[in-house]
Amino acid sequence: MADVVIAGGGPAGRALARACARRGLATVLIDPAPGRRWRATYGLWADELPALPTSAVACAPSATLAFGTGPHVLDRRYLVVDNDGLRRWLSEGYEVVAGTVSGVDHGRQGSSVRLEDGRTLATGLYVDASGVRPRGNRYEQTAFGVVLPAEDALRLVDRPDTAVFMDWRDTESGFLYVLPLGDGTVLVEETSLARKPGLPLDVLAARLRARLRAVGLTSHGREERVRIVLDLPTPRRGRTVPFGAAGALVHPATGYSVAASVRLAEPVADAVVQAWDRGPTAAASAAHRALWPPSARTVHGLRRHGLRVLCGMPPELVPVFFDLFFTLPTELQRAFTSGREDVSGTTEAMSALFRMSPRQVRKHLIGWRALRRSR
Repeated sequence: MADVVIAGGGPAGRALARACARRGLATVLIDPAPGRRWRATYGLWADELPALPTSAVACAPSATLAFGTGPHVLDRRYLVVDNDGLRRWLSEGYEVVAGTVSGVDHGRQGSSVRLEDGRTLATGLYVDASGVRPRGNRYEQTAFGVVLPAEDALRLVDRPDTAVFMDWRDTESGFLYVLPLGDGTVLVEETSLARKPGLPLDVLAARLRARLRAVGLTSHGREERVRIVLDLPTPRRGRTVPFGAAGALVHPATGYSVAASVRLAEPVADAVVQAWDRGPTAAASAAHRALWPPSARTVHGLRRHGLRVLCGMPPELVPVFFDLFFTLPTELQRAFTSGREDVSGTTEAMSALFRMSPRQVRKHLIGWRALRRSR
């Protein structure tokens, strides 16, 4: 019998499996395709995950820019993850089982995890880190990108080692994301920040190809397709512990989750170990509390409100909004994008944006002031 069984072999699942194993818990990770490489490109702010080893970093761009209607130099260090390096770092101390979970039965003494091939695994704690399947009734972030040689990307950016976090100029309800990958190539991605349902990928692909043709480029490199569910509510407490994207750790207004998931793996594992002697129900409850203290639930609600505000704003005002956001002090930008339990910083960032906004933007933010006063 395993102490912990975790479904899902992505960064979130492997981070928690590693953390549990390092604390002496017999841990099993269920991965439908253990040998499959991670194909997504992961970017994160260095201050979100300061313990990330250098072997897990593919590139640290020399500068990070953002454009609303004009340019902004961001005073935060941005990193591109080396997927193989991150995976090696997170892959130690636990058993990996190839398979897909078909169901879970919870009992007083533990849980029984059923796999599609008929096998059953007994465990004290079951964690679902299997991600979220896109559905049409949710807000989604979608993107279509291609990987170009760095010399070709110079037609879109001034320097090949510069990241462009967002470029809202010359776009239709979306932005361009430009990211050096550290191997002489650059990811150029047409992105729809948030929409319900998500903007179809073929629309984004057509926009990107038109953008490239306008500067004399064609897209023959590796393609990347992105669909991220943004607006999951905080999970209910129960014997199954959702983690990673399955546990609503995706930032509702940015789509980022990897850094939060990796960072939270350690305190969640600590909480499980401390409650372990009190039984499976206590261990699951401790994990839920570590993931979702009241402050995190409050911030998540504020972020979901921010998502709805952005989606309700006329497209021509969105670049204006981001001009304002990127002129906020760095600590307030950090609070809104990365301060998962920072209620005061998040509300202050929202309040500052309201105060700075012209009337045509402010009327769409009117609910932010009410939320600020109610906290």
